[in-house]
Amino acid sequence: MLLRPARPQDALAVAGVHVRAWQAGYRGLLPDAYLDGLRAEDRARRYTFDQTDSDRPQTIVAEVDDAILGFATTAPAQDVPGAGELAALHVDPAAWRRGIGAALIAAARARLVDLGYGSAVLWLMVGNHRAAHFYQADGWIVEGAPRTAEVWGAHIEEILYQRALP
Repeated sequence: MLLRPARPQDALAVAGVHVRAWQAGYRGLLPDAYLDGLRAEDRARRYTFDQTDSDRPQTIVAEVDDAILGFATTAPAQDVPGAGELAALHVDPAAWRRGIGAALIAAARARLVDLGYGSAVLWLMVGNHRAAHFYQADGWIVEGAPRTAEVWGAHIEEILYQRALP
């Protein structure tokens, strides 16, 4: 597995992972019609992988046999001053439980440490028990009450997780 920064030409492949991960992972949490209507082409247009500023989101991809099977995006936290944020972490459902998510989260944490952050946060959709277990096993803890947010056009309930960084 190769972990590397995302490049502009990766946008459609990353978007494909993003859509498939949402369709599998959020089934039962979001309406089926919404999930079935997601298109990689729509998401790919929103990605900006050519930005290298430390105050902009940065994405790391996991590549196996020339195929992108997962990605993690880090950024300065929007809601918690002074913290870094794991803004996204998704693995293609066909590659779940192969260690890709663990490798990506470790790389994302390392990137946030390199940027000088002592803590990190992430927002997790309420009811996403599979992901909650994954993050809790990595040392993330719930920090606060749920909030309602709009993510990619969907209104969701999400909860803040926080983790100290070494």
